[in-house]
Amino acid sequence: MADEIDARRDWEQRVYERSDGVHADSDQLPAPEHLRAVAGSGCITLLWDPVPGAIGYLVECTGKDGSSTVLRHGESDVPAVPGDRFVVTGLDDGVEYRFRVAAVRAPEARDGAWSDPVQIATSIADPDPVDLHVKAGQVVGRLQRLWSMVGSERLSQLTMGSDEHGNDIGGEFHEALRIAHDDLGVRWVRAHAIFHDDLGVADRAEDGQLVFDFSGIDVIYDSLLAIGVRPVVELSFMPRALAVDPSKTVFTYRGIISPPRDWREWGQLISEFVQHLVSRYGIEEVATWPFEVWNEPNLEVFWTGSKEDYLRLYEVAARAIKAVDTRLQVGGPSSAASEWVELLARFTQEVDCPLDFVTTHTYGNLPLDFRPILAQYGHEGVPIYWTEWGVGSTHFGPVHDSVSGAPFVLSGYQSASKRIEALSYWVISDHFEELGRPPRLFHDGFGLLSVGNLRKPRYWAVHLAEHQGEEILELDGARYDSSVEAMASRHQDGMIDVVIWNGSINTEIMHGDPRLDRAVRVTFAELVAAKYDVSVARVDQEHSNIVAHLPQSTQWPDAKQWEELRRLDRLFVEERESLAPTEGRAEITLVLSHPGVVRLRLAPTVDRERFVPVP
Repeated sequence: MADEIDARRDWEQRVYERSDGVHADSDQLPAPEHLRAVAGSGCITLLWDPVPGAIGYLVECTGKDGSSTVLRHGESDVPAVPGDRFVVTGLDDGVEYRFRVAAVRAPEARDGAWSDPVQIATSIADPDPVDLHVKAGQVVGRLQRLWSMVGSERLSQLTMGSDEHGNDIGGEFHEALRIAHDDLGVRWVRAHAIFHDDLGVADRAEDGQLVFDFSGIDVIYDSLLAIGVRPVVELSFMPRALAVDPSKTVFTYRGIISPPRDWREWGQLISEFVQHLVSRYGIEEVATWPFEVWNEPNLEVFWTGSKEDYLRLYEVAARAIKAVDTRLQVGGPSSAASEWVELLARFTQEVDCPLDFVTTHTYGNLPLDFRPILAQYGHEGVPIYWTEWGVGSTHFGPVHDSVSGAPFVLSGYQSASKRIEALSYWVISDHFEELGRPPRLFHDGFGLLSVGNLRKPRYWAVHLAEHQGEEILELDGARYDSSVEAMASRHQDGMIDVVIWNGSINTEIMHGDPRLDRAVRVTFAELVAAKYDVSVARVDQEHSNIVAHLPQSTQWPDAKQWEELRRLDRLFVEERESLAPTEGRAEITLVLSHPGVVRLRLAPTVDRERFVPVP
């Protein structure tokens, strides 16, 4: 025991020497230059020159009372925003606001220098239409499916029966994963507690030796693979047989959040577990599974050890995994609020420890850009997976079932495209038990799907993203006086989709702001078909919003209400008059409410009388 304590002290000192001083004041970034502001109806758009090395930017607002505050966006756990453009909403008309912007090099670092200020008020004039110009013949990229990874409650739910309200937990959860695979293109699912004692992973023999049994995990992973979904293997929580303090737990199912009492036993668990997976499923398969070390260790609610303890947990696990086969992928820190990424990047560089991918989380905001930090520590090009991301982090928070989640989802995908590998929405299903089972059908749960697998507005946003064309088209638009964003794509058969959304990460206006409603004028060029069938899909308060169809006073539907809800559980699509381009050009105007999403689809018209099916 004395040798173990001495070894632990030596190890912690080694970690401390390598991790201390990561955020020195000398690392402060310069102020962004050329801050500009554009007034719009109900909003102000800020633009600035990007700062090299910045992962995001803080926005400070000074209001009419003279007080200044850094915008927090309501439900966001991180105030910084990515990119060099931000639309400020929730402002009063007739007030001169003062704005400054500062670059951020890491979530834990001291703020950078503030830019010169700008002062401006919202516009009270009727807004002009938002003009979008789509060049149907100009392909600028391929569709990146950031949504192919999704979050989930612990996977042992697959083996559970009915809850107290008669809902089939295991069956509906299995169906939710199948729907995610078949309709949303989900290929990986990330979940907690694969080492929870309900799966009987570890125990001790009479002589005190560890005994492992992975048969419970086999049942779960076999079910996933049968659907076509692979696991992101979150290595958590600690089995009781290994924990230094098994009384420290989280959630109603009491996941143990303690470090191991013997680090060699933690390495033994990881080694035998991974060897078992490779033996059962083959190295070619398991090499596609990311192994993520723990969940949100920067929060005391998930990890009772120190920062140094987590780095040791990571190092022991990573070396054990690579000892099985170097092709296996291991990463972390799986942190809350985007923290500890630099800590792990620097540590793994200094001790020459594997870091095959980086994971972190954020809620209520768009993902920051961690590429500068990773490049600084020799990890340039390492994949980045945001393994938890969503419109809000509060259990039963009112934003989850609101329509505002739909444009939020699309803004996240648009913002993160081409700079990360996966943006995993947390979670797929309202069969979720962290703080207990759902008390009612629509309870503002985290799920894209309700209990019973009804599709919420956020679900339809992912659906619209997945069902775009593979070829991304050139799209230009004067969008700086509104919160409207868009993407355009082309399918192999020539069908064109333009997905347009109007939203904000500011949850203070989650139920909408009529000042932000916009007419959107879409102009097409380089169309090749003589005629197009036109349809418009909508997600807003009145369309594709299943939550609005159940009275708020109803906790659980009766049989008749379930039948009606399932009849209404579909994407609203309106067929419009066909379109005949003139010299390859055409124009369509739509009205887009806030919050809201539309998909404008142009499908080359088929002459039904002359059409002959191909055998």
